[in-house]
Amino acid sequence: QVHLVESGGGLVQPGGSLRLSCAASGVTLDYYNIGWFRQAPGKEREGVSCVRISDGSTYYIDRLKGRFTVSRDNAENTVYLQMNSLKPEDTAVYYCAILRICRGTGAWFPSSWGQGTQVTVSS
Repeated sequence: QVHLVESGGGLVQPGGSLRLSCAASGVTLDYYNIGWFRQAPGKEREGVSCVRISDGSTYYIDRLKGRFTVSRDNAENTVYLQMNSLKPEDTAVYYCAILRICRGTGAWFPSSWGQGTQVTVSS
C-alpha cells in the first residue's frame, strides 16, 4: 500500500524559505514521477512542480519563476521541494503525489496523495 507523508510546512515571512518533504512507504519513490501540488483557500488544486524518473528532468509552473526546486534523496526515499523567495500568494496546502506523467504541459495524472502540509507566507 502506497503511503505518502508531506512535512516541512509552517509560517514564514515573505522572502523566506521552506523545504517540504515527501516521504514514502510501500513504494520506492525513485521508481516514479513525483509531483508537488498546492491548494490555496477557495482555489483549485494546481500542479507546482514535478520530477521525472526517466531522465531526472524537473518542471515548474511559470509563475514560480525559478523560486522552487524539486529534488530526490533516494536513501531516504524522499522527494523535496525547496521553496525560496516565498510570497504571500504561495500560501496554500502543499501535497505530493505519484504521477503517471511528469511534463511541462498537459495532465500529470496524479495518484496516492499525501495528507498535505500547510505553508503560510505572512509578515
